[in-house]
Amino acid sequence: MPRYRPHVAVRPSWRCRVCGAAWPCSPARLSLLGEYRENRAALLIYLGTLMYDAMADLADLNAQPTPEALTNRFLTWARARDQS
Repeated sequence: MPRYRPHVAVRPSWRCRVCGAAWPCSPARLSLLGEYRENRAALLIYLGTLMYDAMADLADLNAQPTPEALTNRFLTWARARDQS
């Protein structure tokens, strides 16, 4: 049976070590949502810190995504959804 490999970011490229997608990839997002299911605010603080680090790393690589793109990549998906 295959061993689980966590989908973590490789710095400074911020690509997933396992699947190569832009991190946080879908499996990483699911894992983070599960890990922080009781504290969405802590998840957003954690992701905001990582987004800040990614912004600096990517700038050093001359790959400067817009602030909007980084916000969507790191934060928007993790916000709590309306319960309407």
